[in-house]
Amino acid sequence: MHDSGTDKATLRKIYLAQRRALSRDTAAAWSTQIAGTVKAQFPVWQQTFAEPVRVHCFLPIARQNEVDTWPVIRWLWQQPGAEVIVPVTDFTGGGLAHVRLYPDTPLITNAYGIQEPDLTQYTLVSPDALDVVLVPLLVADQQGQRVGYGGGFYDRFLAQCRPDCLKTGLSFFDPVERIADTFAGDIALDCCIIRDYIRYF
Repeated sequence: MHDSGTDKATLRKIYLAQRRALSRDTAAAWSTQIAGTVKAQFPVWQQTFAEPVRVHCFLPIARQNEVDTWPVIRWLWQQPGAEVIVPVTDFTGGGLAHVRLYPDTPLITNAYGIQEPDLTQYTLVSPDALDVVLVPLLVADQQGQRVGYGGGFYDRFLAQCRPDCLKTGLSFFDPVERIADTFAGDIALDCCIIRDYIRYF
């Protein structure tokens, strides 16, 4: 555990290094645990939201050793009460667009190595239509603040979601005590799935 009040830049450096140091087998095993925890939460989401439950999920960047969300996505496709929505990055405008992902949706790889649907072929989904957002991160703190890559894409996006949208981080690592340099534009998580358990904030 880091001492109270470590800044984002320091935490980003530490946890990028820790995540890159994970073996493929460890990352895969932890991703499987996370997928199991997500599946266990789905009945709760069904009780909370009207079906279909619209779940927004990031597509993993393999070279960054991110949480592999494909097991979650494939499982959600099999649930009649679920829809999967994924982000498409606008690097020029600094925002995210959102489209529904189907099993037969063709994906393209953008300049940053991120797989995405081709925006020109799909209808956009509004952020206020989303019920659950599975949020990528490097590490969270005990207050639900998160350290990402520093681009601010998800903070801008989460600010557009409904107040009752369940903002759920997916993390390989336990929360740190406190991120020192949070500011008003940072959107806190409601909970974080850390391997085989869920932490509410």
